[in-house]
Amino acid sequence: MKASTLSINREILRLAIPSILANITIPLVGMVDLAIAGHISPGSGAALIGGISIGTMLFDLIYWNFTFLRVGTGGVTAQAYGRGDSAEMESNLLRGLFLAAVSSLVILVFQYPFCSLAFLAVDCTPEVAALARKYFFVRVWAAPATLSLFVFKGWFIGMQDTVSSMAADLVVNVVNIAASILLSLKVGFIGIAWGTVIAQYTGLVFAVWRTAAKYGKEYFPALSPSRIREAIAGGKLRSFLSMNAELLFRSMCLLAVYVGFTIISARYGELLLAACSILMKLLMLFSYITDGYAYAAEAMVGRFIGEGNRPLLRASVLWIFVWSMGIALLFVLVYAFWGEDMVSLFTSDGPVILTCERYLPWLVVMPLFGCAAFTFDGVFIGATASRSLMMSTVWCVVGFFAVWGGGIFLMGRMHPGMDPGQWGDRAVDVLFAAYFMHLFVRGVYLGGRYRRDVVGKVRTEALQ
Repeated sequence: MKASTLSINREILRLAIPSILANITIPLVGMVDLAIAGHISPGSGAALIGGISIGTMLFDLIYWNFTFLRVGTGGVTAQAYGRGDSAEMESNLLRGLFLAAVSSLVILVFQYPFCSLAFLAVDCTPEVAALARKYFFVRVWAAPATLSLFVFKGWFIGMQDTVSSMAADLVVNVVNIAASILLSLKVGFIGIAWGTVIAQYTGLVFAVWRTAAKYGKEYFPALSPSRIREAIAGGKLRSFLSMNAELLFRSMCLLAVYVGFTIISARYGELLLAACSILMKLLMLFSYITDGYAYAAEAMVGRFIGEGNRPLLRASVLWIFVWSMGIALLFVLVYAFWGEDMVSLFTSDGPVILTCERYLPWLVVMPLFGCAAFTFDGVFIGATASRSLMMSTVWCVVGFFAVWGGGIFLMGRMHPGMDPGQWGDRAVDVLFAAYFMHLFVRGVYLGGRYRRDVVGKVRTEALQ
């Protein structure tokens, strides 16, 4: 038993550590973008940070709807890997890239009407809106590369190869940071967007090269136009699309919570929007590190389901949760003791810093609520349990808006003579409570479905 436990933990760390190293750079990119915006023009830090925040939100509106390209590709590839089905591993990558190409074309064709419709729902100052539009219409041209990288990342994870996934992420994020800094010094605010475009295409070139160099001979020995047509046609593509339709709806629900958080915070002025944006970036630092273990769960759960190995499936999930909870406790301490110092890295704007400090207690306890939700995501993705993933997010949206709506209703009853636009600080407390609820609901729902939808996925006859 000791040897088995040791080997499981070694495998968890082999898969998780490369993803953690790569994921650390993802929030760093957002932090650098905000920091650049916060220091470009002294005295206008809140507006520039707001412009980046709203511009980024517009891409979240788009790209979160297409995260199924990574999620769906990773789960089915991991199970094919467990079965030793090399033809299906190849086909999963080709199907994903085909869908990424079609999706990118749709985004580019409809970029202008999408942006116009989005700003009908976003309530922000004219200065912030103008900056966000400039950012959007440059960065949108990275869409083909961004969506294709979703597919490559999912495929690498499914192939139990988080090192290649890490390498692609590092290339993108290092180039993004360097290019954004250099171009912002040359052309100002818009250089941040151009840095992202350059980085995404650099990462795509690297991912294609890495796949050809490492997997070309074994998994793509006779790739031809007819083989590509076979992979993207017929019943298997329809099955792939059916599963991903549920994952698409899941993405839309999560997006509703995230965008709802940003839009609501924007209603209370540039200062609170900037503070909420910074605190959410700090929370993302925790979630991206925890996602390293979620990716390990995705790879291992899919593999052991493909192999039909229930004991290793259950043991791997148990130890992945032990590791992820340890990370959550660590981040509670980090936010408690160094939260104020971390905020100061984003901006030198005094009022923004003071406003962030007002809400730091929410950030301190957030990892305890997010651990189960983030880790179970990886477990259920590996099991391709798309229906449960979808339903968990349906209920988390209900929880988020129920707490927000109920809290605002109670504030209106307690302060009948006060203009809702003046609630500011108190309203943002309600907003953070609503975000807590969405994390709690996700974790509880998936925990209740684990035995049936994950452990039960291993066929009894496969155990004999």
